[in-house]
Amino acid sequence: MINYETIKPWLFKLEPENAHLLAESALRVANLCQIPFNSFLESHFVTDNALRQKLFKREFLNPVGLGAGFDKNATVLRGIQILGFGFSEIGTITPLAQAGNPKPRMFRHIQEKTLQNAMGFNNDGALKIQKRLKKVYPFTTPIGINIGKNKITAEKDAISDYTKLIKTFNGLGDYFVINISSPNTPGLRDLQNEEFITELFKEAKALTDMPILLKIAPDMTKEDAVALTKMAVEKGADGIIATNTTIDYSLVENPKDIGGLSGAVLKEKSFEIFEAIAKELYSKTILISVGGIDSAEEAYRRIKAGASLVQVYTSLIFSGPDLVMNINKGLIELIKADGYTNITEAIGADRT
Repeated sequence: MINYETIKPWLFKLEPENAHLLAESALRVANLCQIPFNSFLESHFVTDNALRQKLFKREFLNPVGLGAGFDKNATVLRGIQILGFGFSEIGTITPLAQAGNPKPRMFRHIQEKTLQNAMGFNNDGALKIQKRLKKVYPFTTPIGINIGKNKITAEKDAISDYTKLIKTFNGLGDYFVINISSPNTPGLRDLQNEEFITELFKEAKALTDMPILLKIAPDMTKEDAVALTKMAVEKGADGIIATNTTIDYSLVENPKDIGGLSGAVLKEKSFEIFEAIAKELYSKTILISVGGIDSAEEAYRRIKAGASLVQVYTSLIFSGPDLVMNINKGLIELIKADGYTNITEAIGADRT
């Protein structure tokens, strides 16, 4: 295989969104072809009894998932699996198709190994994506469905968008994610409040038996994050994903004035919020950690803090297609070095 460090300088000459589209196109080929991708799958998809666990009534062969935002339209599920991911999260999906924000809307901060994106929930819309999922689901690895409101939908009508999406995708995935934490849809983060979450989960839980998780932003205080997530679990949330991107532009040297930062600069900010939430909610709900995870050691830190699963996205762009394999192989070594036989014994080890 071609060494990623050899081709990365050429990929980085492309505009970030164009490079993303190129990668997505390559993975679409993997959706259709068997050779040589089967051999790549065999070498990169790490399965070991130490990594297996059952969550949401599904077996997760490894704990490393692809975060939302890459496979917005459920077009590369097979390709994602070939990269070694134990699960994937599609979306964010909105009821109506939308083009997203004006371009350019994705930027690299190469020295900081960070992306800044202001995509704005660009996607094909619920009905088109629903048709794709009907052709492939049930899938061999778990699928999360990340949902959000359309830009044109007023805040007072936002619950209707989420309930429409739950009805549309009910039974076509393994869990839902309520996205009210992206910084790229005006007013979306304002929905991170008790009144909205209470009403949303009341209506949503009446519509589906699928688990429903809440994804939160990293830009609130620890106290507010704990209060919000604790209340969400009390109202019916089946898990918490922490965190989305940050609008703390002080973390990079030359920021744009739009969008959210992901990648290496988010690592500590995301961990601090996750750690605070885990101290309160570990063992009471399923916790998923995302934000700046770029190694087995960092993934294991989140797992010992209380994460049952972790997600990566930006680090894949900077580290290349061996990343997930390397994280999973490293996790096996770390789990066994601590005297555990299975990841479930390591989850929350720092909480006890």
